[in-house]
Amino acid sequence: MPFQPRVAILVPAPDYDEKWQPAFARKAAALTAAGLIVEQRVWTDPGDLSGYDLVLPLFAWGYQRDVAAWYALLGRLEADALPVVNPVPVLRWNSDKAYLAELGTKGVAIVPTVEVAALDDASLAEAMAELATDEVVIKPAISGGADGTHRIMPGAAIPADALGQRRLVQPLMPGILTDGEYSLFFFAGRFSHAIVKRPASGDFRVQEQFGGRETPWDASDAARILAAQALGAVPAPPVYARVDMVGDAVGSLHIMELELIEPSLFLHHAPDKGAAFGSAVYGAI
Repeated sequence: MPFQPRVAILVPAPDYDEKWQPAFARKAAALTAAGLIVEQRVWTDPGDLSGYDLVLPLFAWGYQRDVAAWYALLGRLEADALPVVNPVPVLRWNSDKAYLAELGTKGVAIVPTVEVAALDDASLAEAMAELATDEVVIKPAISGGADGTHRIMPGAAIPADALGQRRLVQPLMPGILTDGEYSLFFFAGRFSHAIVKRPASGDFRVQEQFGGRETPWDASDAARILAAQALGAVPAPPVYARVDMVGDAVGSLHIMELELIEPSLFLHHAPDKGAAFGSAVYGAI
């Protein structure tokens, strides 16, 4: 009988409020088809992981809501030298969107970003002046699922949850409203598929829980080149990656974020329905 590696997929705690099970089923099916035995372990209390051939944080959803527990888990995985994909240094690097500034210094086109240590009216005004705009999006540096993300129109007050907090300030990119946000997916460094996510009318957030919708997209050469540049700046080659980007007023693309921890992979839009994903994970063992 051929060797069947055991992989532990880290999943949310039972009281987590977003529906993650359908996406889990698609990823698990792709991994099972590749010859892996898939088991679930709750990321906040995973127990003994030493018996697994690989640990995947693919559904560590909500880590941004308990940052201390998340970093403690990463420290434990590293200290125990457990086999983790993506590697722990990549997970730690990708947890805080301060990495965007690093991409920018390496010549990667990013959404212009100003980091503010404690957001107030004065620092917001300074950031707007630096960005040369009066309409911005603010978000926590450690965030997911648009948690704590707000669009601030001219003259609007800072939302209470952001006041005095560390925040990233970015211009509202025109492309998000006209064309949507593009996501490109790579497995073992190879391009798999792409989608475009569009927000509901009157919103700027593309996530499904806010009415966003996605459709397959034939990724342009410019998008593929930009994605490759961004991934080339990651501390170690990721086994799986989602690269999100958006256009500016003239259509030039900018990296919005790299999703290297627990991204939705939209495998139902992949031509091979996830075979490349399963093969990449198997190959990492």
